[in-house]
Parts: sequence; C-alpha cells; structure tokens
Amino acid sequence: METEPILRVDGIRKSFGSKEILKGVSLSICKGELKVLIGPSGGGKSTFLQCINFLTIPDSGEIWLEGAKINHARKRELYEYRQQVGMIFQDFNLFDHLTAVQNVQVGLIHVKGMHRKDAKERAMAELQRVGLNDFAGQYPAQLSGGQKQRVSIARALAMDPKVMLLDEPTSALDPELIGEVLAVIKDLVANGMTMIMATHQIGFSSAFADEIIFMEHGQVVERGVPAKILSDAECARTREFCAKITELYGDA
Repeated sequence: METEPILRVDGIRKSFGSKEILKGVSLSICKGELKVLIGPSGGGKSTFLQCINFLTIPDSGEIWLEGAKINHARKRELYEYRQQVGMIFQDFNLFDHLTAVQNVQVGLIHVKGMHRKDAKERAMAELQRVGLNDFAGQYPAQLSGGQKQRVSIARALAMDPKVMLLDEPTSALDPELIGEVLAVIKDLVANGMTMIMATHQIGFSSAFADEIIFMEHGQVVERGVPAKILSDAECARTREFCAKITELYGDA
C-alpha cells in the first residue's frame, strides 16, 4: 500500500450562521484504504463528507488530491475533482424518471461525453458488478431500498472515482436489506477502492476499516485502528459511544 496520501484534508471549518459545525477537522487517506467515521448524529460527519466533495463549501481549510491543492473557485478544476471523488448518499439521489441503467449511464453521457451505446454497455457492466443486471430496466419506484442504493453505487463506480465518500449508505434501509449493500462495499474494499465512510455498522467497521475516526461536536475526539477504538479507546467518551453503538447494532 502506498504511503503518500491520495487525499489529504487539512483543518476544515464550517459554520451555519452562528453555529460552528466543523472545528478544524483533518484526515488523510492512502490508496486502497477504508476509513470509517463514527459518532453521534449532529456531530459533523455528513457535513465533513460534503465539504470534502465541495457540495458544502468549507469556510476554511485545504483539500489535496494526489498532491494537488484543489481550488474550488475554479469551476473547471472543481468539475474535474468531483469526477474523481464519488459520493454515495443516505437517500440514494436517483432520478425517478430514469431506469436503473439510465441512472448509471446518464453521467457517462453528459459528463464523460461517451457515446450512448458505449455508456449503456459500461452501465450494464457496473450493474452486474453490484448484482443488478436483471433489474436494469426497472425504475426506482420498482426497486427496494437496497437495490436503489446499489444502483447509486454503480452510478458512482461508472465514473472511475479515485476516492469514494459514503454517507451512512445503509441508514435508510430496512434491516434485512443492509446486508446486500454491505456485501457490495466489502467487494469494493477487497478490490482496493479508496473509501471514507460514515456508518453505524460497527461489525463491518471492525472487520474492514483501516482506521476508525470518532467525531463529536464538530471535531475528532479520537482515531485509531478498529481494535483500539472499539475495545481499548483512550477517551472515556469514545468508550461510552462504542459501547452503546455495539449494543444497538451488534458486533458481528
């Protein structure tokens, strides 16, 4: 595994009105790593991920991709950066009027400029990768929550991202559907995708994360390898939170 970070985020701050949401959060990740953000709701995890992708513009801080500092004020530079940093949301963000395959190919056609036939072939390959090639012609309303999330993952993968950001990708799913989405994410881990993921899936995090980062009140409280954070955390607040989340979500 490379030692130079593919993505480096330094000192991100963000306020909405008088409320400071992020208080100088930093993170670096090397190619092929999975870093997991945990912490209570409202702790800043989602805002941090949105700031990394500039969906929310940070008030201050710097973001570097492959050694190049990103200037979000330059539209072309931001456009190219967003193609390389994929984002998976809690609520799928699919186009309701498009079929599964059309949802995946739309970015290939309008962003990458691919011919429609080539885009459809690539989209079908990505749907097969997430186990949905038989559902290519279905509209979002005809799909389960787990299937919709897998379509959104296929859509992100089709853009060949260097890093993927996942904002609690299973939180909107019924319990029996969570496993099918986690299975896809496990496959991405196994194939070396670089990912930053906010999640409450503690068993998954324990098994697959390279580092777990506990956030609360807009700052990093503690970070470390899963065994350290989940079983031997230095901070009492980290231990308290991990005990509660393990009780709620299980440790298997």
